[in-house]
Amino acid sequence: MRLLVSACLLGVGCRYDGQSNQLPQLEQLLKQHTCIPVCAELFGGLPTPRVPAERQGNRVVTRDGDDVTEAFVRGTAEVLRLADLYHCRAALLKERSPSCGSGQIYDGTFTKTLTLGDGLTAQMLKKHGITVYGESQIEELIGSRPFFFSI
Repeated sequence: MRLLVSACLLGVGCRYDGQSNQLPQLEQLLKQHTCIPVCAELFGGLPTPRVPAERQGNRVVTRDGDDVTEAFVRGTAEVLRLADLYHCRAALLKERSPSCGSGQIYDGTFTKTLTLGDGLTAQMLKKHGITVYGESQIEELIGSRPFFFSI
């Protein structure tokens, strides 16, 4: 039972500000599933720390106006490669992120305004049939049966 997990949720300091978003509940999740840490932004070659970025349509742009879409695309391709390699059928990703957000992301104005949508990585994982959960849904994963995972 293998699950992609945003590396920042596992305690890796890879967020744009160099911090993590470690979840205390992950200890229980790690007892039930093999968690594969991923960070599309790092995999795409972006540094930590880095200027915050948000999706603007099909592009990902930093607060300074730099287009970092290509780095996000490269990183997403690596996450998909790992999903295939490890036969992952689900992912637990950081909510609201321009790469990992699922269902809601920041609207691209850098005003902390949320809008409906997915981050680039979450969007592509879903297109490849991988179920995406946000960190607020971790209890669903902890209480779930592993039927949706490939081995």
